[in-house]
Amino acid sequence: MLVDRKKLPKVAIIGRPNVGKSTLFNRLVGRRRAITDPTPGVTRDVIEEVLRLENYDFLLIDTGGYKVEREGLDHYVVDRSLRVIRDSDILLLLVDVNELTGEDYTFLDELRPYEKKVILVVNKVDNEKRSQMVWDFYALGFDTVIPISAAHGRNIDSLKREIVSSFERLTGEGVSYGEESEGFDDNDVINIAILGKPNTGKSTLLNRLIGEDRAIVSEIPGTTRDTIDGFFSFSDRRFRVVDTAGIRRKKKIDDNVEYYSVNRAIKTIEESDVVFLMIDSEEGLSEQDKKIANLVVRRGRGIILVLNKWDKLEDIPNRLQAVKDRVRFLFPLLDFAPLLNISALKGDGLKKLLNTTLRLYRQLNRRIETSFLNEKLREWLEEYPLPVRGKNVKIRYATQVSVNPIKFVFFVNNKRGFPTVYKRYLENKIRRDLGFSLVPFELEVKQS
Repeated sequence: MLVDRKKLPKVAIIGRPNVGKSTLFNRLVGRRRAITDPTPGVTRDVIEEVLRLENYDFLLIDTGGYKVEREGLDHYVVDRSLRVIRDSDILLLLVDVNELTGEDYTFLDELRPYEKKVILVVNKVDNEKRSQMVWDFYALGFDTVIPISAAHGRNIDSLKREIVSSFERLTGEGVSYGEESEGFDDNDVINIAILGKPNTGKSTLLNRLIGEDRAIVSEIPGTTRDTIDGFFSFSDRRFRVVDTAGIRRKKKIDDNVEYYSVNRAIKTIEESDVVFLMIDSEEGLSEQDKKIANLVVRRGRGIILVLNKWDKLEDIPNRLQAVKDRVRFLFPLLDFAPLLNISALKGDGLKKLLNTTLRLYRQLNRRIETSFLNEKLREWLEEYPLPVRGKNVKIRYATQVSVNPIKFVFFVNNKRGFPTVYKRYLENKIRRDLGFSLVPFELEVKQS
């Protein structure tokens, strides 16, 4: 059961860059959700995950590092972090046991209005010598100081107990947000992944769909690093949408952070029902787009080609049809995939995009009874008999073995003699006669 995140109490991990915030976030949620790297400032967007402690559900938030001197995207990152601080119920202020910098002290001054909800967490305390150094941090004036090692899991249970105790102390013992939150079943959620090259408008679309400024939007390529998700409702259905890092060609990936970002983006394909492949309308479909689409199709996920920034193009009659014809010609593998034009910035075309998503989802979960499938198979064989000469090749029967991803198996007496052209014929018939016109599926020929 998933809970409504907007109703959960918020626990934010805050601090300057490189003190281990993302490592602690991953340790608390029990998996590698946030990208960790020695490079300062890896985390930019706010990352959220539901954390269950005892009888409570919390929304755990990883934030970007607080910086005094800012350049580039630092202003966005710090402003977003300060906003989270104001809105959160509990603040886990993470510092490095080895040093307190001038940046730490400046940040402490910013936090004084919120000190009642601050738990001071001293990180990297992974030996006895460093344990003795923790006493110096009590001089900072916070009521609660918890020494931990996020990397090694040391004292994490104590931190979890302190989060619960602080929450009960601040809100009144006995209030269980986790029990009272309205939830929705995981199976009712349609999972959407937004993929594409850098700067195609993925983060803008995420923010537009969930109705809040969750992902940082910038013209700087590679702004998004971690996967960022959010929930929204449309036409009485619940959706989870994930924004991913822009996927560039391998030879252009020049650092570890981008490597992990791209791998995380590709992994979201496995967790999605439908993928929005974002394409810049001014640039058109590229070779990289084709490679991404191929990954989606091979995994049997629904895919919609989303031509974003359509509002920037000159209004020419039949332009959309011309673009569709060109895409179909250049990439016949995706001749079944819907192609829609939108403006994520203005919100144009989103209703049609979501209605199409619902159609894809219904097709992905459609199951054909074996008896009906074999009845259609007899019709197809009569309409176009197997084109074999001098060979004993027969299709014994067919069955659908899975949905989402969809797979059909056709059992034959002689697999080696089965003509490839007839397999394509069967694929076309399945699309047209059985209602799988918009989604990929696998057709396997087995010898029986």
